[in-house]
Amino acid sequence: MRYLALCLLLPAALNTQAALNETEFQACVDELRNVAAQQGLDSATIDNGLTNLELQRRVLELDRRQPEFFQTFWQYLDARVTEQRVKRGRELLARYRPLLDQIYADYGVRPEYLVAFWGLETNFGSYFGNMPVLDSLATLACDPRRSDYFTGELMEALKILQGGHISRDEMRGSWAGAMGHTQFMPSTFTRYGVDGSGDGRIDLWNSLPDVFASSANYLSSIGWQRGERWGREVRVPDDFDWGLSGLDQRKSLARWAELGVLAADGSSLPGRDMEAALLLPAGHRGPAFLVYRNFDRIMRWNTSISYALSVGHLADRIAGMGKLEARPASDQRPLKREEVEEIQQRLNGLGFDSGRPDGMVGRMTRAALREYQRSRDLPADGYPDVAMLEALRQEGDSQQ
Repeated sequence: MRYLALCLLLPAALNTQAALNETEFQACVDELRNVAAQQGLDSATIDNGLTNLELQRRVLELDRRQPEFFQTFWQYLDARVTEQRVKRGRELLARYRPLLDQIYADYGVRPEYLVAFWGLETNFGSYFGNMPVLDSLATLACDPRRSDYFTGELMEALKILQGGHISRDEMRGSWAGAMGHTQFMPSTFTRYGVDGSGDGRIDLWNSLPDVFASSANYLSSIGWQRGERWGREVRVPDDFDWGLSGLDQRKSLARWAELGVLAADGSSLPGRDMEAALLLPAGHRGPAFLVYRNFDRIMRWNTSISYALSVGHLADRIAGMGKLEARPASDQRPLKREEVEEIQQRLNGLGFDSGRPDGMVGRMTRAALREYQRSRDLPADGYPDVAMLEALRQEGDSQQ
């Protein structure tokens, strides 16, 4: 059933005020009870799950927080694919190899990928988050910004309680309601959760058979390709057409080889029809990757390109492969949010539509920047950095 936006059911004050107060929150919880009853949840579950909920102001702060700085790709990767995490991942891969091999046979997801997701999501179960999930979800459901989505997630969380999978007190997780070893949202839990241990419950906090089976079932269900990797690091010739990069431009490995792309060690790419997209997460001066269909599935888990590359690289390292061949440029620094917004404003002013300036680098910003770079005979990698900001400033100053 499609959920209606809860903010349509609530007093007008909730639609006009950025911050909830306690009275508004409790009125909202009363409406959430009605929604739960309409969804067929039993009264005992509704009372158990929605009684004595507390407004989580910290959750609203985190939901609205925008970072002052953006990490560079290297900062992101180096913070997540550490030598300590690689070592621990290899130890855990060896420890749980029989279980992981059985899950690979059942679902087609290789063990090192499951361990890599586990490592990035909760550092192998060392920290799940300690927020009360139902309180967090109710707070976000009562905030008009994303009421519809979080109302649905709250209903799914109540279904988990009703199914006897976990108690309310044990249901703790991230500020946004992600739970367990691999941080499933409640809707992912109810749709893809698997009782891997056979005890009649799905326990993503305490049962690794359930965790690994559920994670593999999710990936398999959204199209994970058995026997394929996520992608690979590659070398690109200096005279390459950088405008060919991006997830929306796929070519066969054979075609990429014809364009001069090599494996990271300088050897030839396999001459296969398997399609791949070329990614330049740090621009044309950074590393280059060809990514396959399984990379798209990793991005279904988390839509960040840097996250997906980190999962793939961590999986490779856990499986015994080495570090990346490319190294970071010494002069790159992250842009401030206000600097990204200035890039967007200047692109718009020059006739390159980057959308509404918001300080967030998205598809429109990259496309607009790539068109600007092409028009000025610059490497058209669509990558916003300090050098591009300075080029835009100089052009703008020269036209005044």
